[in-house]
Amino acid sequence: MSMDGPIYQRLMDGYDENDYDQNGISGERLAFRLNEIAKIGLTNDKGSNRPGFSEEELAVKSLVSEWMEEAGLEVNRDGAGNIIGRLSGSDPSLPTIMSGSHVDSIPNGGHFDGPLGVLLALEVVEAWKAIGYHPRKSYEVIIFSDEEGARFNGGLLGSQGMTGDYDIEELKKLISIDDLSFEEVLKSVGLSVESYEKSLRDFSNVEIFVEVHIEQGKRLEKLDLPCGIVNGIAGPYWLEVNFTGKAGHAGNTPMDDRTDALVAASEFITKVSKLPRSINDTSVATIGKMEISPNGVNVIPGEVKLFVDIRDIFKESRNQLVDTVILEAENIAKEHQVSLSYTKKMNNPPVPIKENVQLLLEDVLQEHGITPVRIPSGAGHDAMIIGKQTDIAMIFVKSIEGISHNPSEWSTLNDCVQTAHVLKGFIEKLNEK
Repeated sequence: MSMDGPIYQRLMDGYDENDYDQNGISGERLAFRLNEIAKIGLTNDKGSNRPGFSEEELAVKSLVSEWMEEAGLEVNRDGAGNIIGRLSGSDPSLPTIMSGSHVDSIPNGGHFDGPLGVLLALEVVEAWKAIGYHPRKSYEVIIFSDEEGARFNGGLLGSQGMTGDYDIEELKKLISIDDLSFEEVLKSVGLSVESYEKSLRDFSNVEIFVEVHIEQGKRLEKLDLPCGIVNGIAGPYWLEVNFTGKAGHAGNTPMDDRTDALVAASEFITKVSKLPRSINDTSVATIGKMEISPNGVNVIPGEVKLFVDIRDIFKESRNQLVDTVILEAENIAKEHQVSLSYTKKMNNPPVPIKENVQLLLEDVLQEHGITPVRIPSGAGHDAMIIGKQTDIAMIFVKSIEGISHNPSEWSTLNDCVQTAHVLKGFIEKLNEK
């Protein structure tokens, strides 16, 4: 295997081959493959630039498809560009188990977000081939198209195509960042609107989809654990909130004769940061965008528009937090004698992960000497879309300093390979059921 490339040597440095190269799993093979993918779309900052439905994404799909075929999988591409590598089980009457992720990236992203989940799913097949294990249930390794959404400022188009979770007329209206229509972008990689619509899959014979992903947070690092169990994927609820007072001259308007929209908004921002913990420990609320009008140094702000991103893995508590945020806004507006309006901009339901699935993963982690910990996913994933059609499981891998969507994104090979063993063990336990 070649040692050239942006990340191979760093992955291999400090890898405990004697501890983790067992039961057919190879750390060096995983490091080599992560490195080969990292070469495609490599940026000047040593990051990844592989937008969805790009030549770079297509090149990685082609490369991984070759590895799938070498491992003995039957490989197909559906009408949304998703790659499906299938290993038929010994009992065709049993449901299929799916695992995978994506290989596209944001501009100048990292090398683990997406590709790691694909390669660990494939590593399970490689391990089975090495030890002569054949599953009772059919197993599929999936590469979803355009998870990150860099072309259309959206995302999840591959999994949405597979599940039918889209409005085709709205998709036809999309214009990419390079000023191409949805149809033109698909055509550039040998697809079409017609093929996209035909990518719909019947999930009645799919038992579960398992996605491995870097944590995008610091909990595992703080606990010094290689991987953990995702207990749910948060559903985002976006509110646009407007406080309207009266603009005026900053020098001529007395302090006791002002209706300052920004003062009211500032108190609201402070209160919102404290509200989630009054609900539970899995909900979050963020105000990351704000517009001030007239936005002059010497003008009292007459209007403030801000956006509240509210998330939780539980729908009831998420909605309770939404109601609490609105009530707080109303009270603050009344106290400061400014008017208030608010509009719902997004309402995606949380996707729960079944308790029996989490308990089975706990058993596998304990068998591998890893203390089980459950972690909510605040970000969206393909599993969130697939979870509307069938059961899902997610495993998080420790990410150093919680960095993601950045060239500095990093997970050690020791942690990645330990997670490969967990994924393999989990899928084998599902085959025993």
